[in-house]
Amino acid sequence: MSETTSSNEENKLPLNGRRAIPLNYSNDEENEVPEMEAFGLIPRGFNPRDYLRVVDIYMFKDPHEINKQEHHTDKYYNPKLIVRRGQAFQIQIDFNRPYKPETDQFWLEFLMGRYPQQNKGTYIPILVGNVLKPGQWGAKIIHRENNSIRLSIMSSPTCIIGKFRLYVAVLTPFGILRTRRNSATDTYILFNPWCQLDAVYLDDEKEREEYVLNDVGVVFHGNVEDIKSRSWSYGQFEENILDACLFLMDKAELELSGRGNPIKICRVASAVVNSRDDNGVIAGSWNNMYDNGVAPSAWTGSVDILLEYYSSKQPVRYGQCWVFAGVFNTFLRCLGIPARLITNYSSAHDNNANLRLDFFLDDEGKVDTRLTKDSVWNYHCWNEAWMTRPDLPVGFGGWQVVDGTPQETSDGMYRCGPASVQAIKHGHVCFQFDAPFVYAEVNSDIFYTRMEKNGTQVVENIDTTRVGQLIVTKEVGGDGMKDITEEYKFREGSDEERLALETAVMYGVKKQSIQDTTYQPQTDIDMDFQAQKAILGNDFKVTITFRNKSRNSYTATTYLSGNIVFYTGVTKREFKKHSFSAKLEPSSSSSFDIVIKSSEYMSDLLEQASFHFFVTARINETGKILAVQKAVVLEIPTLRIKTKGELVAGKEASVIVEFTNPLKQTLENVTLRLEGPGVLRTIKKQFGRIPMNSTLTWEVKFFPMRPGLRKLIASLNSDALRHVYGELNVQIQKP
Repeated sequence: MSETTSSNEENKLPLNGRRAIPLNYSNDEENEVPEMEAFGLIPRGFNPRDYLRVVDIYMFKDPHEINKQEHHTDKYYNPKLIVRRGQAFQIQIDFNRPYKPETDQFWLEFLMGRYPQQNKGTYIPILVGNVLKPGQWGAKIIHRENNSIRLSIMSSPTCIIGKFRLYVAVLTPFGILRTRRNSATDTYILFNPWCQLDAVYLDDEKEREEYVLNDVGVVFHGNVEDIKSRSWSYGQFEENILDACLFLMDKAELELSGRGNPIKICRVASAVVNSRDDNGVIAGSWNNMYDNGVAPSAWTGSVDILLEYYSSKQPVRYGQCWVFAGVFNTFLRCLGIPARLITNYSSAHDNNANLRLDFFLDDEGKVDTRLTKDSVWNYHCWNEAWMTRPDLPVGFGGWQVVDGTPQETSDGMYRCGPASVQAIKHGHVCFQFDAPFVYAEVNSDIFYTRMEKNGTQVVENIDTTRVGQLIVTKEVGGDGMKDITEEYKFREGSDEERLALETAVMYGVKKQSIQDTTYQPQTDIDMDFQAQKAILGNDFKVTITFRNKSRNSYTATTYLSGNIVFYTGVTKREFKKHSFSAKLEPSSSSSFDIVIKSSEYMSDLLEQASFHFFVTARINETGKILAVQKAVVLEIPTLRIKTKGELVAGKEASVIVEFTNPLKQTLENVTLRLEGPGVLRTIKKQFGRIPMNSTLTWEVKFFPMRPGLRKLIASLNSDALRHVYGELNVQIQKP
């Protein structure tokens, strides 16, 4: 196609000794395509109107018409044709006279980018034939009437995805006549999980409806003993979101010719979703300071974030793991790659990927925050995307971990994945990309190590079961939770688990064996720690229980440290210290209660209301140390949402959001957000303050857009209280 470029255009190309044509990574840029491409001198009497000429092209692009219905793209709020690759679609061409196959010759041309080339898949000429062959581009006439013909066009199941420009070219003796540039005939081609030849083919219809077509999801958070959930609006079909997602690939400078490969797309997207090192979509912030930005907990979905980035081209402030994962999920589903959001409870953030998290204790058995660099996140969210992995041995296709949260660099950039879940489970961490890091997140052991005065390290305790003890995602077709831990790891303590670990170590995951360290734990005493269900703003109690299984009497010097932490396990402040001596009688249990007062924690509480308790006990008779740690998350009050009257698409309706302030203080700088994909665009309202025990009521009038079962999602954000959510399922009637 490059030969059609006029000569003055050729002169404008920047000189480059390595390649004749510059890199092509903008889906938006275009080249000039001549309407008359002459073969030589044109005789004076030549009149293009004497030949077959295209009068109009009809794309069947309305949501109720055949193309969007058959290609499952009728939900996109986009006036142009959107089809999925590897599947036939139809267009109609109206000529100035009846088409005569014996003498007339025309073909179609799909172009993408500024420098279309056939060998790069950015210039696709399609001749009209008699049959369509699956697996390759082609077109055939399926209906002729008067001056019109209807074509069925087949795209290749490996073609690049994005927005193509369509031209119809007619051959005349003196040159090629083309249709004018007409953006109304632009065609988006997406991945096709319904097509067996596509790399993202998924064979279960219910799963396709969930992982590609569902525009609302659930984020599980809290901690493993106290799982909390909230809805997230993906909104992959909302207006301009498809263009925003294509822009992300331009921003990541992924060459157009690589955009048919879901592996490449996931890898560059995991870098561009975060703003580290490439000015990507979301700036992360974990320090509870969100000036000149939106607190991560205030977002209710991805749409506002993607649209703000698409228009400003600057990172949107601020996100934490579930925000990165929510936006990444929107991107994947929008392009047609099946995707789901995953939560790993007690996720290891292991700074040197040695499958060992080191918590250093001082002489008293307290954790030394100065020396301790590793942390256990209460939970961490990432994504899985479904695809084949032709770059790996057979058996490693299917779900792949991709993570847009910036934690560690991979090949010099903050990105992670795609890593095969199957490879992680079996310990085959040698296969690209970033499998050792994910393996450590779900499999690390916690070592409690005491530093002696002379610098030697004594391992006092090892916890092998806490990290990655529960991995979940939203169930298919409902809002419940599905436990997928077994997809990542074998049962704790089983032979298969041991073998997977040995395999991972063989492939270079560093693991210090316990034999390296002198470690003889106290086995005849168990220590357990439980916390009462706690509501934000109230007192609650915690209980330490010892079980002495021996015939000896012991005394234990016990130390409890209560810390206010970020959900990443990083401490902000120790708010409770308590030590006592416990007498442990032979063959018996003893429990000790400690009350935690709201006045001790309220002033410094962070937005996810997370505490972290360390309990260490030294058995005085043997000098051995028992250690246990536990995360506690407070109950945060919720928003109440209700609607008035019946909801009909296109008719005015009203929704009411209510909130009662449960704290013993006034809430300042209160912001409410409300959104619902297919129901209403995000609405924000600022309220100055809510005095204690008083109720705020907010009524919003709106016009529901689409009929069907939909979800309204609301959030409240204030200086003293965040992570307040509410949601409501609504049935919108047809008009």
